[in-house]
Amino acid sequence: MFNQTRISVFGGRDITDNVYQDAYELGKLLAAEGYIVYCGGGNGVMEAVSKGVNEAGGTIVGVLKGDTLEEMNDYITIPISTNMGITRNALLAYNCDAAVAISGKYGTLSEIAFAFQMEKPVIGLHSWALDGFVNVDTPNAVIAFIKDNI
Repeated sequence: MFNQTRISVFGGRDITDNVYQDAYELGKLLAAEGYIVYCGGGNGVMEAVSKGVNEAGGTIVGVLKGDTLEEMNDYITIPISTNMGITRNALLAYNCDAAVAISGKYGTLSEIAFAFQMEKPVIGLHSWALDGFVNVDTPNAVIAFIKDNI
């Protein structure tokens, strides 16, 4: 099934095994829905979701901070080198129809803010507690949110 809907996944590098597993499961579910998935292309949440998307036969685009592929995890389908550092976070928000924030620190918070500023639907999975920001506990709840909001 091919779907042109783009989902960006924001998330941290330093995560627990539980968060890794949920991000991996979410990646598989996103691929099963046929979504094109974008992430920062690195470790942690980005690797887990990439692995899930890749193993389920989906497309995962890694929007990298640097100008080489050195930071890219092994599961990226399409790498995009930006040489933009953390300012590439805005690109992840621009290139989505909905976004998922998983765990994360201030980089993830900036991505959430960019997406909200562009009035994109954003859902959290084990993420920030913010006013007006829905946080869920399961990958299936993320998929339900996406389907209800795009």
